[in-house]
Amino acid sequence: MAAKNSDARRKAGRASCSIDLALQGGGSHGAFTWGVLDRLLEESWLNIDGISGTSAGAMNAAVLVDGHAEGGADGARAALEKYWRNVSHAALLSPFQRTPLDVMLGRWTLDTSPAFVAMDLMSRVFSPYDLNPGGSNPLHEILLQNIDFNRLARAPIKLFVTATNVRTGKGRVFRNADISPEVLLASACLPTLFQAVDINGESYWDGGYSGNPTITPLVRECTSKDTILIQINPIERPEIPQSARDILNRLNEVSFNSVLMKELRMIAILRQVANAGDCEGALWAGMRIHRISSEAMVALGYSSKLNAEWQFLCMLRDEGRRAAEAFLEKDGKNLGKRSSFDLDTLLEGV
Repeated sequence: MAAKNSDARRKAGRASCSIDLALQGGGSHGAFTWGVLDRLLEESWLNIDGISGTSAGAMNAAVLVDGHAEGGADGARAALEKYWRNVSHAALLSPFQRTPLDVMLGRWTLDTSPAFVAMDLMSRVFSPYDLNPGGSNPLHEILLQNIDFNRLARAPIKLFVTATNVRTGKGRVFRNADISPEVLLASACLPTLFQAVDINGESYWDGGYSGNPTITPLVRECTSKDTILIQINPIERPEIPQSARDILNRLNEVSFNSVLMKELRMIAILRQVANAGDCEGALWAGMRIHRISSEAMVALGYSSKLNAEWQFLCMLRDEGRRAAEAFLEKDGKNLGKRSSFDLDTLLEGV
């Protein structure tokens, strides 16, 4: 009881801090981000100004912003849990299931799932236009059930969702009033699994190819100087991939991290060269960057991103909460004062 009272006094004594959130995509691994958000929303001294999200990060962001607009932090937490429960329920009839051996050994991978192996092979020969000519996506109905898009358009938390224009190869950032189920599906549209999503006559693929997530709107359009990056795609891996599947997975990780790394390197460079007369440079250089990640995500392979079992999602949620708690204990004091993520390390070898 004494420890709880001490913790309560510690939180009560903290000054209010405005933050932005940058949420990466990664299929069902986005449940890790759910856990991080769930823990951060318990801190009343943290005020969310804006959120930039891509793919699963965009889903988490939209659900949070809508839930927060309806019922504050508690409403956002409830909305996130409802969304992930609905994702899990929809996956009960999915052919992508762990084998009995994987379940017995406690492995979350789908690498030996017959349906996943068949899909993985066919995706290298056939396109989604061959295998899913109707272009159906089960997430469409889930999004309609979980998000009030009219309320989202008027929500006070700024929302930025990135998708990649197939024709131009450029990223497009959609804001609150522009966001629809189609925009969120476009942000999560892996071209080997789903047909490109049409939005006002333009076709879009996953936003991870152009920004995972995009930092620029958080810098230019938000008042907060503190951005917390919730990272679920590993930047580094200890071993060199050798199997075809592992090589493809690593290629995707490098590709999906590359634009983000460039933006973070730009912030690091501008900190070294920006001067008071350069308003744009000073704006970027003044950003304080923080990161929440977990080594546990490195151990998870690509196929587990399609595993939506409730037990797996809860494990990821709990890991996210642990990672957020560790961040708050170690670096929470830096919020509003200084970066806790050393960006200068990104300039090594450049």
